[in-house]
Amino acid sequence: MDSNSTNQSKQPLPDERQLVHQAKAGNSEAFGVLYDAYVERIFRFVFFRVADEQTAEDITAQVFLRAWEKLGNYRIGTTPFLAWLYTIARNAVIDHYRTRKESVALDDVAFSQPDHAESSDYRIDLAAEVQSLSVAMQTLTDDQRRILLLKFIEGMSTDQIAQYLGKSEGAIRALQMRALQALAKRLEEQKEYERA
Repeated sequence: MDSNSTNQSKQPLPDERQLVHQAKAGNSEAFGVLYDAYVERIFRFVFFRVADEQTAEDITAQVFLRAWEKLGNYRIGTTPFLAWLYTIARNAVIDHYRTRKESVALDDVAFSQPDHAESSDYRIDLAAEVQSLSVAMQTLTDDQRRILLLKFIEGMSTDQIAQYLGKSEGAIRALQMRALQALAKRLEEQKEYERA
């Protein structure tokens, strides 16, 4: 994917409101455009929480199926359509863990279709880094963790995060700064502990 399409995927659709109106009227092609625009972001959101590609694909499919089925409940103009999709995705992940009563260890993360040039040492190092980051993320407050995920995993702008969370941009910037400082401190403490 080139940088232009990546940047476009991070921007709201210019005709989103019209597409949602059409989809609510039963136009599946309009819903397909919304799906194409947001499926990658919903997949990343889910994958980061379940750490399994196949499970993330299944849950992402469920999210869009639920969105199609519940489209009549979505009120245009009250919240961005993407924020509504994130809410459905969050609930779908909660349902996934509630029904299976399982927790996925990062040691079990499947690196799908690894490049043959990658060494096993690289994959082991990467898994260790992911595990360290995941442990450190758990020490943050819910708001701090949510903001970092939205900013660096979902690629949302400060303005979009502020709108999504119902906070001012200044509050988002302050929370992000404190979160990054706390995360850096925690990762450094982990490294010192491992060296000891």
